[in-house]
Amino acid sequence: MNGGLRVSRRIYAVFVLPSLLVYLLLVFFPILTSVYFSMLNWSGIGKAKYIGIENFVNLFTKDKVFWTSLKNTFLIVGYSLIELPITLLVAILVNRHVRRSNFLISVYFIPIIMSSVVVGQLWKAIYNPVSQGGMLNKILISTGLESWTKAWIADPSTAIYALIIVGMWQVFGYYVLLYFTAIRGIPDELFEAARIDGAEGLKADLHITLPLVGYVIKISTILMVVGALKAFDIVLVMTGGGPAHRTEVISSYMYNMSFISLKYGYGSALSTVLVLLCLIATVIMNRAFKRFD
Repeated sequence: MNGGLRVSRRIYAVFVLPSLLVYLLLVFFPILTSVYFSMLNWSGIGKAKYIGIENFVNLFTKDKVFWTSLKNTFLIVGYSLIELPITLLVAILVNRHVRRSNFLISVYFIPIIMSSVVVGQLWKAIYNPVSQGGMLNKILISTGLESWTKAWIADPSTAIYALIIVGMWQVFGYYVLLYFTAIRGIPDELFEAARIDGAEGLKADLHITLPLVGYVIKISTILMVVGALKAFDIVLVMTGGGPAHRTEVISSYMYNMSFISLKYGYGSALSTVLVLLCLIATVIMNRAFKRFD
């Protein structure tokens, strides 16, 4: 018996080891390397100077753009969390009331399979001023709301919210599909039994749907929050962090400092902060959703 157990553990180790090595090489080692680079004054080329935690001190005490990027990142996370219950509600309604639901879900899913560059350019065309053919401003003018027209992604007061809408639109169908698939996996017999007991509609959703898709709610929340913390591509394509750093997020600021300003050590400090935020968020959400394990 013990011999068989030892053999089983060796077999498990043989199969796990390749994946573990790949994980260490592609994830863990780069994180450690980034932490090391964050303690250097280095442009990415030539000789580096060790400065300890000076980059982090400057980051938290002197860099106003960092605090703007942190605020914008948390703003994206907050709006992303608002989107999750909406996608769950849409999935429930589509499953219950739409006959050709698979077709509708496929339509919802189209934005997520589009390149972020395509999505960014599409929405830039929508947000453009009227002089550049901006569709949104043309609609506002045609409906008598000319006073509402703006240069949406050039105006510091609206730019970040314009980007948030684009990000929410792009991932909307992905989370609807996750919830829709989980709901479809619930046996019909449970809803029929609930109907006999007088539980239909909202009551059935509260007592059957939500508990049985709890694990998907946990996974989707973690994916949404971590994805929002790492928001980058839409910002880079549409604004590059402008105007005047008002749409900067941690990822875009890290990119600009590392590869545009050639402050690679400082950019590595930003990446270290981002990794810590993702780890903290994952731990908090795992504990919050522990009941669904």
